[in-house]
Amino acid sequence: MVVVDSDVFLLEFAFHRDPRHEVNARFLTAVRDQVPAITVYNLMEILGQLSFNLAPTRLIQWPLWLQAAYNLTILWPEPDDGIEASAFFYREIYEAPLSRMQTKRMAFLDALILNLAERVPDVEVFVTWNARHFKDKSALPVFTPAEYLTAAAQD
Repeated sequence: MVVVDSDVFLLEFAFHRDPRHEVNARFLTAVRDQVPAITVYNLMEILGQLSFNLAPTRLIQWPLWLQAAYNLTILWPEPDDGIEASAFFYREIYEAPLSRMQTKRMAFLDALILNLAERVPDVEVFVTWNARHFKDKSALPVFTPAEYLTAAAQD
């Protein structure tokens, strides 16, 4: 499983003139069939950033234009004590922040992404345009989308 950082999707949706846009789009196409993933923290960061320019009704439709369109799995933290995490985190970091983002247009704090990605057994690689911020800080291989495409072409 490939975990994709927020910046890849933000470049896709908001920075069409960025010189990396073509490579970014090729990467997203290449991993679509591999069921790529983002953490719930990435999801909230992406929605928070896009909330500044999206209509509230469009923002709430994210399962269509983000999750379904890119075949994404959303990674949720699972507590060790057996408590149903999805119910807790759904309320705590989805419903309440999304409501606030719709009305206040606030960005969500990007936190714990790498920690969560490392805890999921199927995760093989973390892809971000800010690879230098994550390399040497994770047990996971960290690539930029361009590096990932190069490595995949060599396999």
